[in-house]
Amino acid sequence: MNPTPFARLADVSRQVAGTASRNEKVAHIAALLRDVAPDERALTADYLAGTLPQRRVGVGWRSLRGSTSTPAQAPTVAVREIDARLTELEDLHGPGSVTRRKELLDDLWARLTDAERTFLTGLLIGDARQGAGDGVMLKAIAAAADLKETQVRRAVMLAGRTGPVAAIALDGGAEALARIRLEVGRPLRPMLAGSSPDIASALGDVTAPGEWTVEVKLDGIRLQAHKIGDDVRLFTRSLDDITARLPEIVDLVGSLPARNVVLDGEAIALRPDGSPHPFQVTGARTASSADPDELRRTVPVTALFFDLLHLDGADLVDAPMQQRRAALQGLVPAEHVVSALEVTETAAAQAFFDDWVARGHEGVVAKRTDAVYAAGRRGNGWVKVKPRHTLDLVVLAVEEGSGRRRGYLSNIHLGARDGKGGFVMLGKTFKGMTDEMLAWQTRRFTDLMTERDDWVVRVRPEQVVEIAFDGLQRSTRYPGGVALRFARVLRYRDDKSAEQADSIDDVLRLAQWQQNNQVDPDEEQT
Repeated sequence: MNPTPFARLADVSRQVAGTASRNEKVAHIAALLRDVAPDERALTADYLAGTLPQRRVGVGWRSLRGSTSTPAQAPTVAVREIDARLTELEDLHGPGSVTRRKELLDDLWARLTDAERTFLTGLLIGDARQGAGDGVMLKAIAAAADLKETQVRRAVMLAGRTGPVAAIALDGGAEALARIRLEVGRPLRPMLAGSSPDIASALGDVTAPGEWTVEVKLDGIRLQAHKIGDDVRLFTRSLDDITARLPEIVDLVGSLPARNVVLDGEAIALRPDGSPHPFQVTGARTASSADPDELRRTVPVTALFFDLLHLDGADLVDAPMQQRRAALQGLVPAEHVVSALEVTETAAAQAFFDDWVARGHEGVVAKRTDAVYAAGRRGNGWVKVKPRHTLDLVVLAVEEGSGRRRGYLSNIHLGARDGKGGFVMLGKTFKGMTDEMLAWQTRRFTDLMTERDDWVVRVRPEQVVEIAFDGLQRSTRYPGGVALRFARVLRYRDDKSAEQADSIDDVLRLAQWQQNNQVDPDEEQT
């Protein structure tokens, strides 16, 4: 087969972005996946999902704006060539790398048409905005390969990435997908928790003891630990490898009495009395590339695990949570296992919640004891409860500051995921921002800028921020029909990607709970 022109992917991306119909999005992508060469299917699926296999290649908005060449009049660049050039960019390090990166980028840019430039820009800056997230892409792969979506979803869960699964599904069908297993050393997508405003709502009617447990919810960094013989690897929620930054946790996992292990938990900086440091302390430690042994001495991090996904050849993702928990407790020292309570009645769960919140922790996660590990998505098997209304939202834009904030980017526009690859705006806030935070976010959002006018800076929807608020109110101003009341910034969440932010469905469930409990929505406010 002739190489597929990159322009064809750009055209399908435009078609996908131009329709609100999920079925049409699926049909466009499925048709292309069936038509491209077998060795192009993984790239095609990744690109149309808005992701790069290389993850980061050191090219941002400023680099792209620096190109002055005229777009090519006709497409000449193939999909595989784009991948090869991006791999070259990723591999550039050390003296002279900045100059060489510019040369490679300028050469590629001069050979792209305007439509190809637009599509590649979205991929490079993480702003494809074509509505082809998992909800569309997994359906499209299933349709292209004539498979069930559940088969594709499970394979992606275990493989961690969508592109390779697309290639396997079309090349080998259901039998090939079934051979995809949890692989120790390769991160899988983590299971996520839904949200509930209180313990009673999370547990519902507890019909029998042992149906639920409640675990302490830690304010740390999600951590997936893999042990393969004498080798240990540590991954974040977004599947980034941070092994070199946490030597104390490497030592702990390496000492466990098993040869092959996959654990799920949290890394957190604790004070001598066991109470947590502010999240920023943990976040700074796990993000720092400074001497890890010095960091270990000055800001030690503790690992606390709550799940065991693999143990010496046995995959446990399909085992009930109660069985996984028992295996975890038999392997990991008790001081490194997250505290939990088997629920016999709601009052006991509430007391557990109150106790741990008083100690400075975030809240609890209620877990059904019969739930399997549903990686990569939120389900009803895990439900988090916090003592105040908080949401993890995405910054969509930011406004120039005025008065004492002149010269800073201040008021942020907040959005929840819409489930279709986009975001629903819920309001704005400038409250809760310290001077240090203002300086940081001015730098951050300048780097994420995609366009600006005299007042508002539009940014790539990448930065997650945790927002506290007093309630929700009806709103005709915002498309979701609700807005946040008295929203204020708690912290920026660099440990979460935009795909892991809360959804508009989470927000509407909270609004329904508020209405059912006769919370006064008050008058609509900005």
